Amino acid sequence: MSFYKLIFSPTGGTEKIADIIVKEWTQPVTMIDISKVNDDFSKYSFNSEDVVLIAMPSFGGRLPAVAAERLSIVKGNSAKCVLVCVYGNRAYEDTLAEMEDIAIKCDFKIMAAVSAVAEHSIMRQYATGRPDERDTHTLADFSKQIVEKLNLSDINALKIPGNRPYKKAGSAGLIPKADKNCTKCKSCAIECPVGAIDPTDVAKTDKNKCISCMRCVTHCSQNARKANGALISVAALAIKNACSQRKEPELFI
Repeated sequence: MSFYKLIFSPTGGTEKIADIIVKEWTQPVTMIDISKVNDDFSKYSFNSEDVVLIAMPSFGGRLPAVAAERLSIVKGNSAKCVLVCVYGNRAYEDTLAEMEDIAIKCDFKIMAAVSAVAEHSIMRQYATGRPDERDTHTLADFSKQIVEKLNLSDINALKIPGNRPYKKAGSAGLIPKADKNCTKCKSCAIECPVGAIDPTDVAKTDKNKCISCMRCVTHCSQNARKANGALISVAALAIKNACSQRKEPELFI
């Protein structure tokens, strides 16, 4: 039996959640990062003895389209999987349901699903510092329950929340731009999961490709890439009420 974590984590929050969960598995876990733009995702193929943790962020209550597309060409071949949806304390809405549908089409056997909160990737005043110690204890307990289920021969059907058809996906409206501190090191272009930044001129970003994931902002060592502050403030105000109450991790098993 081999263990894997298959992750789309532009700013690292989703990976933090995944790492807390797999830490309890006490087995070596191979990392598969599907945020690499030039990778051949169809090469990832598992077997019925494997266990795969699939961790994705929720963007406006849906999977990022590029993450959904890349996951959909992975070959499950009856491998057991655990779905993990990470959101910024507003709501994950149809994200887990979308992950469930794709995983089934890829021939994964879903053992459990988890929703968890990490610091919002754009409006960092929401869920600041999460996952925190309380999250860590809860997720570790979830992981132990999942391990127990992995050892069972019977797999019960899960009731994973979400609607079908899914809610309409939002468009990317916050496009980070380089400022005067940019040294043209090209790390933003290298790290962009959709190849939206021109490596020959990092001041140019293809707005039709950008998914507002903020990976370029996170990876800029000069703090030279930023989204429009006024637009962020408007967006933050719009979700203030929804984000005001702490959301806790959930386990579906």
